[in-house]
Amino acid sequence: MEWTLEVIVVPVTDLDRAKAFYRDRCGFRADVDAQSSEGVGRFVRLTPPGSRCSIVLESGVPDSPGQARMAPGALQGLQLCVTDIQAARAELAGRGVEVTPVLHVTDSGWAPGLGEEQGNGFLFFQDPDGNGWAVQEAAESAERRREPAECRAGAWPGSRKE
Repeated sequence: MEWTLEVIVVPVTDLDRAKAFYRDRCGFRADVDAQSSEGVGRFVRLTPPGSRCSIVLESGVPDSPGQARMAPGALQGLQLCVTDIQAARAELAGRGVEVTPVLHVTDSGWAPGLGEEQGNGFLFFQDPDGNGWAVQEAAESAERRREPAECRAGAWPGSRKE
């Protein structure tokens, strides 16, 4: 059985403002904007370009059993992957998103620019409520990364099937 991550609920204060931010500034596709069939609450589902996982913004929906609701702005560490971090930064900034410069991780913290290792290039931004996002440069497209390593030419040395 596959267990796929399909939806992440992002806590926001204003659904219309958040929908506009993710659709117009981040370029996410607006898939659904609906009231529940019982008339309790509204939800908006948006999907980043090329992603199989969507985000959901909701208002007036009851808490899930046994789970506390996150406060708007409390969600941190959401991560998107792109194959060209500089182009992604230019696109977000051009759409009016306040985005950090491209950074990479070093032994002593974050430093400007791309790192020498593949995948060591990041940028960061927040939505209007303060939910935090990272964007990482990936060496291959998402579809290519989903293939089993043994099926890819040039699989990582020392990798093995578990």
